[in-house]
Amino acid sequence: MKKLLLIATGGTIASIEGEEGLVPGLSALELLQYFQHTDQNVDVTCQILMNRDSTNMQPEHWVEMAEMVSENYQQYDGFIITHGTDTLAYTSAALSYMLQGLHKPVVITGSQIPISFKQTDAKKNLADSVRFACEDNGGVFVVFDGRVIIGTRAVKMRTKSYDAFESINHPYVANISGNKVNYFWKPASSLQEFKVDTSLCSDVFLLKLHPGTKPEIFDFIKSQYKGVIIESFGNGGVPFEGRNLLPKLKELSEHGFPVLISTQCLEEGQDLYLYEVGRKVAQYDVIVSGDMNSEAVVAKLMWALGKTTILKEVKHLIETPAAWDLSTNWGKED
Repeated sequence: MKKLLLIATGGTIASIEGEEGLVPGLSALELLQYFQHTDQNVDVTCQILMNRDSTNMQPEHWVEMAEMVSENYQQYDGFIITHGTDTLAYTSAALSYMLQGLHKPVVITGSQIPISFKQTDAKKNLADSVRFACEDNGGVFVVFDGRVIIGTRAVKMRTKSYDAFESINHPYVANISGNKVNYFWKPASSLQEFKVDTSLCSDVFLLKLHPGTKPEIFDFIKSQYKGVIIESFGNGGVPFEGRNLLPKLKELSEHGFPVLISTQCLEEGQDLYLYEVGRKVAQYDVIVSGDMNSEAVVAKLMWALGKTTILKEVKHLIETPAAWDLSTNWGKED
């Protein structure tokens, strides 16, 4: 019999009607009474770690989840974390970096409608998560609406529909139909021993460029944060006419301040060497995101800065693929 630990953190799935709208509030016992098993021979234990709307989720809470998995790693065959959908992708990415060398599945799921409601996607998502948590896979996975996504590639695309999450720039791992898991791609088993690395530096700023962004914003960022992610336009271009941002990027890079160039485009990643607006950025010692999504980039930069503040080392950590977050060796001119 497979033994699974269900770690509840709140979110819509555990929400009830409050005075000011939906609020997480179900106890472990109440959550389990709605639990719909597949016909598997499985033993599920539920623990409430927190009851929090995922909008209020912080990096310190990611650490709590990672530590709970670590503390119970030897006692269970797999783990399910129920979580609010709004920041679920950030959590799945962060856990992918903190839980290294996993030889068991850590499945993250939630729902768009509370499990206590008559019409809900929660029961299916839980049943599918149980099914996948019984598989012999190591890693962090998002299971939602019958689809399995590797933890560093999930992005929330919709606010209401059941198919809220998609896998960006990477194949889906599998879909789940009833009690059957149909694989499209299966992650190779890790050769590492399991270990937990929860050293995070949360002083990371995510800046989405828009026409009109003032260069002076970087003075504030430098005074308050230890690294910045710039969601730039298209393939990674940064304005150098009118409100010229390049002198500030040069200043930051010369001071060893990590500047990570990403893109606002969800698919296909960035390429600084394609256009002049990108090559002018590439002349500085910037870090590139390749085809990583923003959720993974934020978590990975926090994880990297938790280990070192030396720019060269941070750059190496970010640009080295980890947990299937990066498709290619990006950042180098052909």
